[in-house]
Amino acid sequence: MSEEFEVQGPHDRVIEDAIERGVKDRFVSRLAVTTAILATIGAVFSYQGGATQADAMLYKNNAAIKKTEAANQWNYFQAKSNKQNLAELAMLLVPAQQARFNSDMQRYTQEKAAIAKEAEKLEAESREWDKRSEQELHIHHRWAQATTFLQIAIALSAIALLTRKRWLQWGVYGVAALGTIWGIGALARL
Repeated sequence: MSEEFEVQGPHDRVIEDAIERGVKDRFVSRLAVTTAILATIGAVFSYQGGATQADAMLYKNNAAIKKTEAANQWNYFQAKSNKQNLAELAMLLVPAQQARFNSDMQRYTQEKAAIAKEAEKLEAESREWDKRSEQELHIHHRWAQATTFLQIAIALSAIALLTRKRWLQWGVYGVAALGTIWGIGALARL
């Protein structure tokens, strides 16, 4: 058998009491509307923060893939170097086939140049993905900071409602403005 409990915060009780008494308290009304708006904006900021964090992880994953591909190319380069070294040794040990081993050495030198170029290209792509990941993570932090400011403003709103302190109401507006500015900065990718 399950029982249902409704847990209300102090903020909710103050608003419900005011509604039950039919009191048209502008202080309560303003803070209630402000809190609802802040919660909505905070939800949007939180979503954006999650989206940028996911993008940062995706970009970091792409960087790791490119880095692995570059490492594979460098391993291939090393294998060609080993074959080139064996051809040089064979040239000394089997003078009768010197022309064949010399052409193998030249071919390995050309192949290594192409492989090195590809490996360097992949390393550059990896660095670019890393850079993009860092940029997204920076923006994620901006969204998270903006969300935190709005959460603090909501908490201050509840305290202002309970204590009925007007200076706290201005604190709510100030911290909310700071959070909104931070969110705009994140949106502008600053």
